[in-house]
Amino acid sequence: MRLARSIALDLIGTVIILGTLLSVIRSTILPRGVRSLITGIVFRATRLVFRLRTWRSPSYERRDRIMAMYGPVTLLLLLSTWYTLLTAGYTAIYLGVGVNRLGQAFRLSGSTIITLGTTSDHRLVPSFLTYTEAGLGLLVLTLLITYLPTLYGVFAQREAAVAQLQVRAGTPPTAWTLLIRYNRIGLTGRLSELWQQWEAWFAALEESHTSFSILVFFRSPQPDQSWVTAAGTVLDAASLWASTVEHPNDPDVQLCIRAGFVALRRLADFFNVAHNPNPSPDDPITISRAEYEEACTLLEAAGMPLRVDREAAWQSFKGWRVNYDTVLLNFARMVEAPIAPWTSDRSPVNRQHQWTLRRSISLRRPTGAPRWPRRGRRA
Repeated sequence: MRLARSIALDLIGTVIILGTLLSVIRSTILPRGVRSLITGIVFRATRLVFRLRTWRSPSYERRDRIMAMYGPVTLLLLLSTWYTLLTAGYTAIYLGVGVNRLGQAFRLSGSTIITLGTTSDHRLVPSFLTYTEAGLGLLVLTLLITYLPTLYGVFAQREAAVAQLQVRAGTPPTAWTLLIRYNRIGLTGRLSELWQQWEAWFAALEESHTSFSILVFFRSPQPDQSWVTAAGTVLDAASLWASTVEHPNDPDVQLCIRAGFVALRRLADFFNVAHNPNPSPDDPITISRAEYEEACTLLEAAGMPLRVDREAAWQSFKGWRVNYDTVLLNFARMVEAPIAPWTSDRSPVNRQHQWTLRRSISLRRPTGAPRWPRRGRRA
């Protein structure tokens, strides 16, 4: 009976330790977006607490101040969770190898993982285990220390482009402001460079925000800026340029749009954010024809040449926008993005799409909703 108890404790402890190490590796070392159960639980639990804190607040400024702490607090809680699980795992193993009392096993484990050495056991097996536990504790801490500079370096690169967009597209950013300003200063011929820059930005966003998933919830230094509204503004400006403005053929704009909606969809897949993976050009979008015409009026008033066939231009714009419409708005809802036209000002999406917030961190298709149609135009 005692042998069976010891084996069971050793197995339980080993499973806990291996599961924790797997979470550490997936979260800090593995260069791809792989979900971790432990990390996901910490994210969701912390997110729920922050949601409850901001749920009834009518002020965006107050919600922004609270949610700005979500990312850093979650990282600290994740480190604490890893240490707690390693301590619990080794406590179980110490009990299994002959440490008789739970309190003594816990003190030995806790003293070892933070390398204080206030408690020891001179027997061979427990001594060996204390060395491995101390090494793992230092390894986890070292990985997190090296992880943070990389994390904040990626964050700084993302936010540099977001801040630059404010100069080009205003505050809050709008697609038509971006195009009008380029036209006024005679730089429409260099819009291809902008589309190329943002194509690279979207590719980096997809890679970094699945490898370092907490970055999705890191807010911009300025409350009125967000990576979500910046992405939406650039995609809408590119869609207007590709569909409505008269200009020579520009393949870079089409590549930019495709890079944008592919990145958003893959992020959505990782975070379980609701979206249509293969929409039809006839599917509804949350931009009305009247809103589109207002944007065209502003562009025309600024002297930009628009296509004569407005109906064909509208259909073309819809064909581009439908690729990222729902996923963009659901991300705006998930990260509590500041209000910006054509993105967070209509999030969550309207009743045509029937989305509801089902989890504190993810948006899912409602129960009983039809499956997505496997049809539609690909850019």
